[in-house]
Amino acid sequence: MRLRTTGAAAAAVLALSLTATACGGGSGDGGDGGDGDKIAIGIKFDQPGLGLKAKDGGYEGFDVDVATYIAGELGYEPGQIDWVEAPSAERENLISRGDVDLVVATYSITPERKEKVNFAGPYMIAHQDLLIRADEEGITEATDLNDKKLCSVKGSTSAQNIKEKLASDTNLQTYGTYSECLTGLTNGAVDAITTDDAILAGYAAQSQHEGKFKLAGLSLKDEHYGVGMKKGDTELQSDVNAALEKMVEDGTWKESVEEHFGPAGYDPGEAPEITEKS
Repeated sequence: MRLRTTGAAAAAVLALSLTATACGGGSGDGGDGGDGDKIAIGIKFDQPGLGLKAKDGGYEGFDVDVATYIAGELGYEPGQIDWVEAPSAERENLISRGDVDLVVATYSITPERKEKVNFAGPYMIAHQDLLIRADEEGITEATDLNDKKLCSVKGSTSAQNIKEKLASDTNLQTYGTYSECLTGLTNGAVDAITTDDAILAGYAAQSQHEGKFKLAGLSLKDEHYGVGMKKGDTELQSDVNAALEKMVEDGTWKESVEEHFGPAGYDPGEAPEITEKS
Protein backbone atom coordinates (compact mmCIF):
# COMPACT_ATOMS: atom_id res chain seq x y z
CA MET A 1 0.00 0.00 0.00
CA ARG A 2 1.46 3.31 -1.08
CA LEU A 3 -0.01 6.68 -0.16
CA ARG A 4 -0.37 9.28 -2.83
CA THR A 5 -0.43 12.90 -1.68
CA THR A 6 -1.92 15.09 -4.39
CA GLY A 7 -4.02 17.44 -2.23
CA ALA A 8 -7.37 16.82 -3.92
CA ALA A 9 -10.32 18.68 -2.42
CA ALA A 10 -12.79 16.49 -0.55
CA ALA A 11 -15.81 18.22 -2.02
CA ALA A 12 -14.60 17.46 -5.52
CA VAL A 13 -13.88 13.90 -4.52
CA LEU A 14 -17.54 13.18 -3.88
CA ALA A 15 -18.50 14.46 -7.30
CA LEU A 16 -15.72 12.54 -8.98
CA SER A 17 -16.85 9.34 -7.31
CA LEU A 18 -20.21 9.59 -9.05
CA THR A 19 -18.50 10.01 -12.40
CA ALA A 20 -16.18 7.09 -11.71
CA THR A 21 -19.15 4.89 -10.83
CA ALA A 22 -20.99 5.76 -14.01
CA CYS A 23 -18.09 5.79 -16.44
CA GLY A 24 -15.39 3.66 -14.83
CA GLY A 25 -12.93 6.56 -14.64
CA GLY A 26 -10.45 7.23 -17.42
CA SER A 27 -10.00 10.99 -17.59
CA GLY A 28 -7.68 13.60 -16.15
CA ASP A 29 -4.92 12.01 -14.07
CA GLY A 30 -5.76 8.46 -15.10
CA GLY A 31 -7.24 7.30 -11.78
CA ASP A 32 -9.64 4.43 -12.42
CA GLY A 33 -10.91 3.83 -8.87
CA GLY A 34 -10.33 0.10 -9.26
CA ASP A 35 -6.89 -0.86 -10.58
CA GLY A 36 -5.09 2.30 -9.48
CA ASP A 37 -3.60 3.27 -6.16
CA LYS A 38 -5.51 2.32 -3.03
CA ILE A 39 -5.54 3.47 0.56
CA ALA A 40 -6.55 1.04 3.30
CA ILE A 41 -8.32 2.57 6.30
CA GLY A 42 -9.36 0.75 9.45
CA ILE A 43 -12.77 1.63 10.88
CA LYS A 44 -15.29 0.02 13.17
CA PHE A 45 -17.99 -1.97 11.41
CA ASP A 46 -20.45 -2.15 14.31
CA GLN A 47 -20.67 1.34 15.85
CA PRO A 48 -23.82 3.24 14.81
CA GLY A 49 -23.17 6.94 14.27
CA LEU A 50 -19.41 6.41 13.98
CA GLY A 51 -18.41 3.41 11.90
CA LEU A 52 -21.10 1.04 10.67
CA LYS A 53 -21.22 -1.42 7.82
CA ALA A 54 -24.71 -0.99 6.40
CA LYS A 55 -26.95 -3.75 5.09
CA ASP A 56 -26.31 -2.59 1.52
CA GLY A 57 -22.56 -3.12 1.98
CA GLY A 58 -21.73 0.58 2.30
CA TYR A 59 -20.20 2.34 5.29
CA GLU A 60 -21.57 5.24 7.30
CA GLY A 61 -20.84 7.31 10.37
CA PHE A 62 -18.78 10.23 11.60
CA ASP A 63 -15.48 8.31 11.54
CA VAL A 64 -16.26 7.20 7.99
CA ASP A 65 -16.82 10.83 6.97
CA VAL A 66 -13.56 11.89 8.61
CA ALA A 67 -11.65 9.08 6.93
CA THR A 68 -13.20 9.81 3.52
CA TYR A 69 -12.32 13.49 3.82
CA ILE A 70 -8.73 12.71 4.78
CA ALA A 71 -8.41 10.28 1.88
CA GLY A 72 -9.70 12.95 -0.47
CA GLU A 73 -7.09 15.42 0.72
CA LEU A 74 -4.44 12.75 0.19
CA GLY A 75 -5.56 12.29 -3.42
CA TYR A 76 -7.90 9.29 -3.25
CA GLU A 77 -11.42 9.02 -4.54
CA PRO A 78 -13.97 7.18 -2.36
CA GLY A 79 -13.78 4.18 -4.69
CA GLN A 80 -10.06 3.89 -3.96
CA ILE A 81 -10.58 3.34 -0.23
CA ASP A 82 -10.31 -0.21 1.06
CA TRP A 83 -12.30 -0.32 4.31
CA VAL A 84 -10.85 -2.74 6.87
CA GLU A 85 -12.57 -3.76 10.09
CA ALA A 86 -10.52 -2.55 13.07
CA PRO A 87 -11.62 -4.11 16.38
CA SER A 88 -10.23 -2.27 19.40
CA ALA A 89 -7.72 -4.99 20.29
CA GLU A 90 -6.37 -5.21 16.74
CA ARG A 91 -5.74 -1.57 15.83
CA GLU A 92 -2.01 -1.52 16.61
CA ASN A 93 -1.54 -4.89 14.93
CA LEU A 94 -3.25 -3.73 11.75
CA ILE A 95 -0.92 -0.74 11.57
CA SER A 96 2.29 -2.59 12.44
CA ARG A 97 1.61 -5.37 9.91
CA GLY A 98 0.88 -2.86 7.18
CA ASP A 99 -2.69 -4.09 6.74
CA VAL A 100 -3.90 -0.49 6.87
CA ASP A 101 -2.45 2.93 6.17
CA LEU A 102 -4.66 4.73 8.68
CA VAL A 103 -6.99 3.82 11.54
CA VAL A 104 -10.00 6.08 12.17
CA ALA A 105 -11.91 3.97 14.67
CA THR A 106 -12.72 5.83 17.92
CA TYR A 107 -9.00 5.44 18.58
CA SER A 108 -8.17 7.22 21.84
CA ILE A 109 -4.73 8.81 22.02
CA THR A 110 -2.79 7.46 25.01
CA PRO A 111 0.91 7.50 25.99
CA GLU A 112 1.03 3.70 25.78
CA ARG A 113 -0.35 3.63 22.25
CA LYS A 114 1.94 6.46 21.14
CA GLU A 115 4.87 4.17 21.87
CA LYS A 116 3.62 1.88 19.09
CA VAL A 117 1.98 4.19 16.52
CA ASN A 118 1.85 7.79 15.40
CA PHE A 119 -1.32 9.81 15.85
CA ALA A 120 -2.73 12.81 14.05
CA GLY A 121 -5.41 14.96 15.63
CA PRO A 122 -7.34 14.72 17.83
CA TYR A 123 -10.44 15.24 15.70
CA MET A 124 -12.98 14.77 18.51
CA ILE A 125 -13.16 14.60 22.30
CA ALA A 126 -15.63 12.14 23.78
CA HIS A 127 -16.30 11.37 27.43
CA GLN A 128 -16.46 7.97 29.07
CA ASP A 129 -19.95 7.09 30.27
CA LEU A 130 -22.20 4.12 31.02
CA LEU A 131 -25.14 2.71 29.08
CA ILE A 132 -27.73 1.13 31.34
CA ARG A 133 -31.25 -0.21 30.99
CA ALA A 134 -33.92 2.49 30.93
CA ASP A 135 -35.49 1.25 34.18
CA GLU A 136 -32.16 1.03 36.05
CA GLU A 137 -32.20 3.26 39.13
CA GLY A 138 -29.31 1.76 41.10
CA ILE A 139 -26.42 3.04 39.01
CA THR A 140 -25.91 6.78 39.33
CA GLU A 141 -22.14 6.92 39.83
CA ALA A 142 -19.12 4.79 39.07
CA THR A 143 -18.85 3.25 42.54
CA ASP A 144 -22.32 1.72 42.07
CA LEU A 145 -20.66 -0.71 39.66
CA ASN A 146 -19.00 -2.58 42.53
CA ASP A 147 -20.42 -6.13 42.62
CA LYS A 148 -22.23 -5.53 39.32
CA LYS A 149 -21.43 -6.89 35.89
CA LEU A 150 -19.79 -4.36 33.61
CA CYS A 151 -19.21 -4.99 29.91
CA SER A 152 -16.69 -3.53 27.49
CA VAL A 153 -14.59 -4.77 24.59
CA LYS A 154 -11.13 -6.29 24.60
CA GLY A 155 -8.46 -3.60 24.32
CA SER A 156 -10.69 -0.79 25.60
CA THR A 157 -9.16 1.80 27.92
CA SER A 158 -12.58 2.57 29.41
CA ALA A 159 -12.91 -0.75 31.25
CA GLN A 160 -9.37 -0.43 32.61
CA ASN A 161 -10.15 3.04 33.93
CA ILE A 162 -13.15 1.84 35.94
CA LYS A 163 -11.60 -1.41 37.17
CA GLU A 164 -8.32 0.17 38.25
CA LYS A 165 -9.45 3.59 39.51
CA LEU A 166 -13.19 3.80 40.16
CA ALA A 167 -14.80 0.47 41.03
CA SER A 168 -12.25 -2.26 41.65
CA ASP A 169 -14.90 -4.80 42.71
CA THR A 170 -16.87 -4.64 39.49
CA ASN A 171 -17.25 -7.93 37.63
CA LEU A 172 -15.74 -7.03 34.28
CA GLN A 173 -16.93 -8.90 31.18
CA THR A 174 -14.98 -8.30 27.96
CA TYR A 175 -16.42 -9.22 24.57
CA GLY A 176 -15.19 -8.86 21.03
CA THR A 177 -17.67 -6.13 20.03
CA TYR A 178 -20.02 -3.64 21.63
CA SER A 179 -22.89 -5.36 19.84
CA GLU A 180 -22.23 -8.41 22.01
CA CYS A 181 -22.21 -6.20 25.10
CA LEU A 182 -25.54 -4.73 24.03
CA THR A 183 -27.03 -8.21 23.73
CA GLY A 184 -25.83 -8.91 27.25
CA LEU A 185 -27.40 -5.71 28.54
CA THR A 186 -30.66 -6.58 26.82
CA ASN A 187 -30.96 -10.06 28.30
CA GLY A 188 -29.64 -9.14 31.74
CA ALA A 189 -26.28 -10.88 31.48
CA VAL A 190 -24.57 -7.56 32.28
CA ASP A 191 -25.71 -4.47 34.17
CA ALA A 192 -23.91 -1.73 32.25
CA ILE A 193 -21.70 -1.05 29.25
CA THR A 194 -18.84 1.38 29.46
CA THR A 195 -17.17 3.22 26.64
CA ASP A 196 -17.34 6.69 25.15
CA ASP A 197 -20.62 8.60 25.22
CA ALA A 198 -20.52 9.07 21.45
CA ILE A 199 -20.47 5.30 20.90
CA LEU A 200 -23.16 4.64 23.49
CA ALA A 201 -25.41 7.37 22.10
CA GLY A 202 -25.20 5.79 18.66
CA TYR A 203 -26.51 2.49 19.98
CA ALA A 204 -29.22 4.04 22.14
CA ALA A 205 -30.50 6.05 19.18
CA GLN A 206 -31.13 3.05 16.93
CA SER A 207 -34.82 2.52 16.21
CA GLN A 208 -34.82 -1.07 17.47
CA HIS A 209 -33.46 0.09 20.84
CA GLU A 210 -35.71 3.09 21.32
CA GLY A 211 -36.76 3.45 24.94
CA LYS A 212 -34.73 0.45 26.14
CA PHE A 213 -31.51 2.14 27.30
CA LYS A 214 -30.21 5.42 28.67
CA LEU A 215 -26.88 7.10 29.32
CA ALA A 216 -25.97 7.40 32.99
CA GLY A 217 -24.72 10.94 32.30
CA LEU A 218 -21.27 10.48 33.84
CA SER A 219 -18.11 12.04 32.44
CA LEU A 220 -15.61 9.59 33.84
CA LYS A 221 -12.72 10.38 31.52
CA ASP A 222 -11.99 12.41 28.40
CA GLU A 223 -11.15 10.42 25.28
CA HIS A 224 -9.23 12.21 22.52
CA TYR A 225 -9.90 10.47 19.20
CA GLY A 226 -6.92 10.44 16.88
CA VAL A 227 -5.99 9.00 13.49
CA GLY A 228 -3.49 6.19 13.92
CA MET A 229 -0.68 5.42 11.46
CA LYS A 230 2.73 3.77 11.28
CA LYS A 231 5.19 4.84 13.95
CA GLY A 232 7.62 7.46 12.70
CA ASP A 233 5.65 8.54 9.61
CA THR A 234 5.76 12.27 10.36
CA GLU A 235 5.06 13.30 6.78
CA LEU A 236 1.73 11.44 6.74
CA GLN A 237 0.96 12.77 10.21
CA SER A 238 1.40 16.33 8.96
CA ASP A 239 -0.77 15.72 5.88
CA VAL A 240 -3.57 14.20 7.96
CA ASN A 241 -3.47 17.07 10.43
CA ALA A 242 -3.79 19.53 7.56
CA ALA A 243 -6.81 17.61 6.26
CA LEU A 244 -8.47 17.64 9.69
CA GLU A 245 -7.92 21.37 10.05
CA LYS A 246 -9.43 21.99 6.63
CA MET A 247 -12.44 19.78 7.42
CA VAL A 248 -13.18 21.98 10.43
CA GLU A 249 -12.55 25.26 8.63
CA ASP A 250 -14.84 24.54 5.67
CA GLY A 251 -17.73 23.39 7.88
CA THR A 252 -17.71 19.73 6.82
CA TRP A 253 -16.81 18.56 10.33
CA LYS A 254 -19.81 20.32 11.89
CA GLU A 255 -22.17 19.06 9.19
CA SER A 256 -21.09 15.49 9.83
CA VAL A 257 -21.52 15.88 13.60
CA GLU A 258 -25.07 17.17 13.16
CA GLU A 259 -25.96 14.40 10.71
CA HIS A 260 -24.73 11.48 12.78
CA PHE A 261 -25.17 12.64 16.38
CA GLY A 262 -28.06 15.10 16.15
CA PRO A 263 -30.78 12.39 16.10
CA ALA A 264 -29.40 11.00 19.40
CA GLY A 265 -29.38 14.42 21.05
CA TYR A 266 -25.64 14.12 21.56
CA ASP A 267 -23.37 17.14 21.17
CA PRO A 268 -19.59 16.52 21.29
CA GLY A 269 -18.89 20.25 21.36
CA GLU A 270 -16.43 22.07 19.14
CA ALA A 271 -13.61 20.43 17.24
CA PRO A 272 -10.50 20.17 19.43
CA GLU A 273 -7.14 21.79 18.77
CA ILE A 274 -4.63 19.64 16.91
CA THR A 275 -1.96 18.59 19.40
CA GLU A 276 -0.29 15.54 17.85
CA LYS A 277 2.56 17.10 15.90
CA SER A 278 6.15 16.08 15.39
